[in-house]
Amino acid sequence: MTQKTILSDLSTNNVRGAGFLVALLAFCFDQFSKYYVTYPLALPERMEIQILPIFQLKWVLNYGISMGFLTAGSDVGRWILVGLTAAIALAVVILILREKHFFSAMALGLVLGGAIGNITDRIRAGAVVDFLDLHFGNLHPFLVFNVADAAISCGVAFLILRSLWSKN
Repeated sequence: MTQKTILSDLSTNNVRGAGFLVALLAFCFDQFSKYYVTYPLALPERMEIQILPIFQLKWVLNYGISMGFLTAGSDVGRWILVGLTAAIALAVVILILREKHFFSAMALGLVLGGAIGNITDRIRAGAVVDFLDLHFGNLHPFLVFNVADAAISCGVAFLILRSLWSKN
C-alpha cells in the first residue's frame, strides 16, 4: 500500500469522527473540571487559590458571552444567548461534516466541545462557570476563563494558522 493510498484511506468519515471525538473529549474535560471546582473543591465564588505564581483558581459566574459581553440580565436574555450559541454550535457541526482535513476537523471539534460545554452551563445554571485565572503580577491579560473557553480559543487559533499556511 502506498503512502497516497494510506492517506486517502483516512476517509471523510474518519475525519468527521476525529472532529466529533475531540468535541466529546473537550466537553467532558470541561464539565468535569467545572464539577470539580464547584463540588469536591467547593471553591467559594470570588475566592482565590494560588496554584503557581502566574496561575490561580478563582470561581466566577459569567452571565454574558466571551469576556462578559452581552450580559444576560434576564431569563429572556439567557435563552437568547443559549439560542445564539446553539446556532453557532450547529454551524460548527455542519463545518465538521463538510471538512476533509483531519487537523481542521479536530480544531472545529475543540470549538464545538467548548461551545456545548458553555451552553450546558448556561442551561443548567443560568451562567457559565469560569475559574482559571492566568496573570503576570498585577497584569491580568485574560479574564477568568474555563476549559471550554480555552478549547474554543485553541480551536480558532489552529484554524487561523491552518488558513495562513494552507495553499488552498
